[in-house]
Amino acid sequence: MKIVILEAESLGEDMVFTPFHKFGDVVIYPSSTAEQVPDRIGDADVIIANKVPICEETIGCAENLKLVCVTATGINNLDGEYLKKRGIAAYHVAGYSTDGVAQHTFAILLYVLEKLNYYDHYVKSGEYARGKCFSHFGQSFCELAGKTWGIIGLGAIGRKVAQIATAFGCQIICYSASGSEYDSPYEQVDFDTLLERSDILSVHAPLNKYTENLMDLDAFKKMKKSAIFINVARGAIVNEQDLYTALETQEIAGACLDVLTEEPMNPQNPLLRIKDSNRLVITPHIGWAAKETRFRVVDEVVRNIDRFLEGDSVNRVY
Repeated sequence: MKIVILEAESLGEDMVFTPFHKFGDVVIYPSSTAEQVPDRIGDADVIIANKVPICEETIGCAENLKLVCVTATGINNLDGEYLKKRGIAAYHVAGYSTDGVAQHTFAILLYVLEKLNYYDHYVKSGEYARGKCFSHFGQSFCELAGKTWGIIGLGAIGRKVAQIATAFGCQIICYSASGSEYDSPYEQVDFDTLLERSDILSVHAPLNKYTENLMDLDAFKKMKKSAIFINVARGAIVNEQDLYTALETQEIAGACLDVLTEEPMNPQNPLLRIKDSNRLVITPHIGWAAKETRFRVVDEVVRNIDRFLEGDSVNRVY
């Protein structure tokens, strides 16, 4: 087989692709635009992609193509109807990032919650060395213990976050945007109740018709003014202009984001105007970027090719 990897850079510069060589010839491109794809996959049997669109315009000329492997869980970039029409199989990876994204959820939360940017600057500026007290109370913060943590989307990542938050002493409440009932020990509430009761509110849901633009200004206005909002799921779940307004008018105390509607970030995004890292922290979609997580993706893609060859439908989406 001939395997073409279209977006190697999306897995990190330290990634190793040698496991794919057992299947045949491997051609690796650091990145690919939609316009470049047709020329690069003309004789490919398997293509491995992440964000580039997989549709008739990009793969229509690939007569030998049998399998598309996505190095992610989301399949928004796949034209499923066209793939089914062509009889081309598609596999994704699932469950690979649970630990990493849950870890990042708490990393960005604690950065904002405990005003770590402020206190780090206080020490490194020399102010602490010039002080007279062993401690400093310039910015107030609170314990997580006893707080109510609201979760939108109680899948694998949401459940992991709930477990860790429980260990911190939080009470967990959850909400399903689709209206499905969760089989969990946590209290499931309606959306307004979730907003009104949550001290911390984190999103771990997929982007779909139920969640797109779910967090708008009306939602933020229903939250506690002391609340911190976290989105490590999909950017378009949040109306970013409304989040900017909510932060500027102090409808909520802070926000932590790892995902945005447009990635890389649009230079005109209003959230870039907020320079105070004690209120807002944005990371560049790195919740899944721990080394173990990224290497797990490649291992799972290799397994997916094996599964395809063996007729196994685990992780098959089309």
